[in-house]
Amino acid sequence: MRKFSTAPIALRSFVTGGLMSLAALVLSACGGGGGSDTSPASGAQTQSGGDANSAPANPSPLSLAAQVGQKLFFDTNLSSNKNQSCASCHDPNYAYGPPNGLSVQLGSDGHSKGQRAAPSLRYKDMTPPYNDVAENPDGATINAPGGGFMLDGRAATLVEQAGLPLLNPVEMNNPSKEAVVQAVRTASYATLFKQAFGASSLDDTETAFASISQAIAAFETEDISFHPYSSKYDLYIGNKVGGALTPAELRGLSVFNRADQGNCAACHFPGANFQGSVGLMTDFTYQAVGAPRNDRSIPNNPDPVLSNDDPAYFDMGLCGPTNDSSGSSHTPGTPQAGAGPDPYTGVYNPNPYCGRFKVPTLRNVASRTAFFHNGVLHSLEQVVRFYNTRDTNPEYWYPATGGSGAAKANPSYALQPTYVPGATVNKFNDLPAMYQGNIDEEAPMGQGQTEAGGSTALNGARPRPAGSTPLLTEQNVQDLLCFLNTLSDGYQPPATAPTSGACVK
Repeated sequence: MRKFSTAPIALRSFVTGGLMSLAALVLSACGGGGGSDTSPASGAQTQSGGDANSAPANPSPLSLAAQVGQKLFFDTNLSSNKNQSCASCHDPNYAYGPPNGLSVQLGSDGHSKGQRAAPSLRYKDMTPPYNDVAENPDGATINAPGGGFMLDGRAATLVEQAGLPLLNPVEMNNPSKEAVVQAVRTASYATLFKQAFGASSLDDTETAFASISQAIAAFETEDISFHPYSSKYDLYIGNKVGGALTPAELRGLSVFNRADQGNCAACHFPGANFQGSVGLMTDFTYQAVGAPRNDRSIPNNPDPVLSNDDPAYFDMGLCGPTNDSSGSSHTPGTPQAGAGPDPYTGVYNPNPYCGRFKVPTLRNVASRTAFFHNGVLHSLEQVVRFYNTRDTNPEYWYPATGGSGAAKANPSYALQPTYVPGATVNKFNDLPAMYQGNIDEEAPMGQGQTEAGGSTALNGARPRPAGSTPLLTEQNVQDLLCFLNTLSDGYQPPATAPTSGACVK
């Protein structure tokens, strides 16, 4: 059984009977066509592939506000160049995530790129508002930073989040709220908007823009395609026909749950969650996992984050710079930074929030092709192997300098193709050294929590020694990948259960 701190900043998740943590995977932003003034009907379930305008018909009626939100969601006229809708980055045929493998998406202007990967919009309706001392859904772990929308929690509600991309210069790039409202005034659904929000609802810019955000949030809340619960895993936990897991998937579930193996459930909590939900695969907390910097230090990197060309720029999640004026802001050097002695070791921490990003749901994670807050990894296997070898083989993931002799080839999944023996690895290169004490050292990355319950480097939790054996075996890795694939929505049980294949035996 884990031990837990009473310190609010200890971002911990509950582990019972061997539940565990793969920690914060993160995903990709806006861009790339799709959408029109006339939206498609939304759907109960969507499959991978196709375009953003082909979602199937909704089996139940939506409120008037949600019907307006559906129109707004697919309307490319709500972007500055009339070329980008919400669905361009959050395609219903890709679990409301990006329809491409870009690390971060292009904005409406055709050349600006964001700093972060765009997440899936599925299963957002159960998210609580951000709080520095948020309740953990496991019901046992001490309160800690959690909740909120966006990767840094800067939007308190789904309504607030819905309006942010419309005005973001590297996303839909509208110059003002008035520009957005004017596009709605001339839209084919303006009459429907007035039916939902009142005859004069488009007269005042502030009121109309608030209603636009409210309508989009209503669509995302009411439409079943945003929370279909239609995966093989849902059939399994519901003990329903077609939900029998294969031996490989069952082994993967065990790896997921065991604190001495994958430890995924410590952050990607699979149990009963807020508002009666279950199996959300997140506890809504914030973790610093040391994702590599997505820049040109990665050989042949096809899609670096352009902001990272500035060596002084760091995206540090809860401590900025994106959320520097939000309720979740912990800007370094301010009273909100939380600077002070570490609750476990007494070592001074200048900002215990820096480097922490929101733990996402793992539902539909197998359909993604850009992971972590900066989209630096591009396959689910890479992500699992990163967690398994981040400490034991940092030369796979981070740039290195010096050394002598012939370079040795790294595995094909590594970001860095080679390593020179004796080279110095620039580990955790996307977080300034002064904040690297916040890095999570739980299993399988590090050696796990301290006896007192600390989980970060500054808490006293120790890394796995470089060159040591990774915690997960090759079989563990493959089985875990098999299980994670059962979290994809739209599962249709085969007429005859397969008897062969990588995820069967």
